[in-house]
Amino acid sequence: MSQHPLRLLLDFDERIQRDRDQSPAFLHRRDRRFALDCQACGDQPDAATWLAHMDRLSGPGTRNDAATRTLRQWRRINSGFALTGALFGVFTMSGLLFFEGASRINVTLFLAFVALQNLLALATTTQSLAGWQPWRWLLRRLNLQPGSPAIAPLHPLMMARAAHLGGSTFALTGLMTLLVMLVVQDLAFGWSTTLDTAAARYHAVVSALATPWQSLWPAAAPSLELIEATRFFRAAPGASGIDPAQWGHWWPFIVMLWTTWVFLPRLLLLAFSHWALHHKARQLLTRHPGMQTLHYRMETPTLDTGNQHNDAHDLPDTRTRSHPETLPDSRQLIQWAGAGEPELPTLLSEPQTLRFRAGGRATLADDERVLQSIGKALTEEPSPVVLLVTRSWEPPTGELFDFLEQAKAQWPDSTQVAILPLATNASEQPAAHLLQPWLRFAERLPAGFARIVRIPEAPDTQRVGEGGAL
Repeated sequence: MSQHPLRLLLDFDERIQRDRDQSPAFLHRRDRRFALDCQACGDQPDAATWLAHMDRLSGPGTRNDAATRTLRQWRRINSGFALTGALFGVFTMSGLLFFEGASRINVTLFLAFVALQNLLALATTTQSLAGWQPWRWLLRRLNLQPGSPAIAPLHPLMMARAAHLGGSTFALTGLMTLLVMLVVQDLAFGWSTTLDTAAARYHAVVSALATPWQSLWPAAAPSLELIEATRFFRAAPGASGIDPAQWGHWWPFIVMLWTTWVFLPRLLLLAFSHWALHHKARQLLTRHPGMQTLHYRMETPTLDTGNQHNDAHDLPDTRTRSHPETLPDSRQLIQWAGAGEPELPTLLSEPQTLRFRAGGRATLADDERVLQSIGKALTEEPSPVVLLVTRSWEPPTGELFDFLEQAKAQWPDSTQVAILPLATNASEQPAAHLLQPWLRFAERLPAGFARIVRIPEAPDTQRVGEGGAL
């Protein structure tokens, strides 16, 4: 099991979401047994150890790769920012060093560009620490909206890390381009500004910027004489008093300026964003609601009823008192996660049936459109009923639970949802043991909102709806 804090948080959140479909008694017995085993071995139970234990219990091939897909998407985003930053670094430095021979490369423009880079870097760090998301539009376009509230606070930090990675590659390729241009071209530097700035003031600014390296490389700290000799304030290149030999003496300062005030700050902020992301992931894992519940189950002993029967190796009784009901009349039919494909039962194949597809391969936006379309249709019905078709051999998921919760909030209050689990052969009844998880699932939903239904034994004697509608 990886100890990477971000991966650990994603795996833990995904496992907690899967445990929502299990009974509390089963979870308590399972996690209490795990804590007792750790105590017997002298180990301290933590999230990584618990996840490794869950993987051993589930067996190979049962682990959800949602965390792997999420991390892979973020790696693609980081690679995209890095590549874009590298290309822009080459183009930008080539533009700053553009030299035709009739004029000089303005050092003042370099100073302004360095200041702009530092402002952008500080703004990126500030927005990530404050939790702002100026890149929300990119996340929405890449369908990276958080599936759980536990992951949402990490998005600003992850986007800031990607931006700093792009800024670091920008600074690196810009520095490499500068060094190459110094070798293959005879670059002439100077300084100028429309304002009538004195050379002494300009020297003070340059000396302040060169403070970090002036003792290590004195030649990279321009002198007052160099600044006075390379000023071209309203002067032609061949004006008297200007020595062309001085024009190339600025390059050590330019190299150190870019390295110290553009490249190194980006590297430091990239390292800081990486640390901040891991620190935030550890905090979220510690404060995760599922972590608090897990600690309670591990620390609280299971109740001993005094029964002589030792049921330590038995699963808890998961039977339910409810039973499937008869298929109701409905004009709206939702095929959840591809259920009923390629063919629905005969009773559900009326030509006027309004069919919708949700879950599975459908995106969150598709599910939202289905909810809105059905909600509009239900406002015209006195007793609205929606039929939702699922596969009986697939257990209920947290995604379906969230979908029905949204439906409860958006549809009319009197709406009822009839959940129809289909067997492998759609014309047959599903096995009783396959219906038990669905019956328990319906009991967890708000009272009176959803119920499990079945196809009548004699479909030829049943008619669903009137006028050809469900």
